[in-house]
Amino acid sequence: MTDLARLATPHFVLARAGITIMRALMTIAALLLTASAALADPPKLAVFDFELIDTSLPGEFYGSKPELERLDRISEQLRKQLAESGRFQLLDIAPVRDAARHSNLQACGNCDLTFAGQLGAELEITGMVQKVSNLIINLNIYLSDVKTGNMITIASADMRGNTDESWSRTMSYLVRNRLLAPNYGKRE
Repeated sequence: MTDLARLATPHFVLARAGITIMRALMTIAALLLTASAALADPPKLAVFDFELIDTSLPGEFYGSKPELERLDRISEQLRKQLAESGRFQLLDIAPVRDAARHSNLQACGNCDLTFAGQLGAELEITGMVQKVSNLIINLNIYLSDVKTGNMITIASADMRGNTDESWSRTMSYLVRNRLLAPNYGKRE
């Protein structure tokens, strides 16, 4: 039998087709694995430093230095807890930190979304602490979709007492029971 005749046999044609089908299936499997890995990547998140609105009498007379230090601590605490959860890919805000700190992120006309977009973020968090007095303080976290500008969720809690511990516990509560709680603030 000549080589040309052997190539035309049904057995050879089926074997050749099987190899082609196997290659196609392997290519499809590789594409599906790549696509599912891309879907499994957690969203990129920019967490901006918290801001303070201090309308308290002590703040007016003595300034807000302890509160400003606490803002830095709770901002870092939030970043750490969210990173450890594995549900977000935290981005370094250093390239825009100075500009963000010189803006009022709560009232700058969505400049926070612009800063987050410059970082390549899909989601962004801004936060605010409002101090009415040493006994009445409110902590607010705002999670937004950078692409659409839509607010995904707001987490808010009042705290009583102006101490490092009360600020830290309030932040832990909001992260654990709001931001990381199952189905809380999920995008659809």
